[in-house]
Amino acid sequence: MDLHTILDRFANGSLSLSDVEKEISIHAIEKIGDIAKLDVGREMRRGMPEIIFAENKEYRDIIRIALAAVRHNGQAVVSRIRKSELSKVTNALKKKGLLVEVGRNSTTLLASDKSFSRKKIMTGAKIGIMAAGTSDIGVAEEARLVAKAMGCEAIASYDVGIAGMHRLFPALKEMVAQNTGAIVVVAGMEGALASVVTSMVDVPVVGVPTSIGYGFGANGIAALASMLQSCTLGLAVVNIDNGVGAGAYAASIAKRMTRK
Repeated sequence: MDLHTILDRFANGSLSLSDVEKEISIHAIEKIGDIAKLDVGREMRRGMPEIIFAENKEYRDIIRIALAAVRHNGQAVVSRIRKSELSKVTNALKKKGLLVEVGRNSTTLLASDKSFSRKKIMTGAKIGIMAAGTSDIGVAEEARLVAKAMGCEAIASYDVGIAGMHRLFPALKEMVAQNTGAIVVVAGMEGALASVVTSMVDVPVVGVPTSIGYGFGANGIAALASMLQSCTLGLAVVNIDNGVGAGAYAASIAKRMTRK
């Protein structure tokens, strides 16, 4: 239960003051052995789920931390799982009775308790997500899963890069028509798609340079530099391959549009 829900239920009399104190007190810090201090109040405080960066964590620690996060908040995002351990982590969480959604071409997943009703947390907010090429889809899926965990619907369109500009327009038209609050643009190579999209819409755009590319400016350097010095206004840029940060930022913008 997030802070808004707790206070709303207190206001309408369905929660007593002692109930409110109990709910808030359990959203604090939980120590998991000597390996982690879980910020279980983050979702209540910021409207963002616990995100577990798994890249350099041991398999057993990933499972322990994920289960603790789900126990407190009903869901958790686990990002950048080693490819060799992805199926192992997924199966372990499923065996614990969790629902698990793995991003397409991605090693990031969203795990939730079966009793957790996603319909209750969906806010009506929408974002658009574009990937320039199919090689960029994994990073785009990170953004989609984080936005979903934040109660934000994502309208995704992949492989719409500037090498075939005509592919972009139908996707962009749909995102504008759906009144998206922000658009995430994921692109490698020279990263030009972010500038093109920003020049065509009156919606905040979040550029995500990816490490896709080779030669001069490889590993995302050219895409990052291109986005950072874009001459179009209204483009914010996150770090290379940072789909998690882009999804959280875009969803935060879109959710504010739905607040009464």
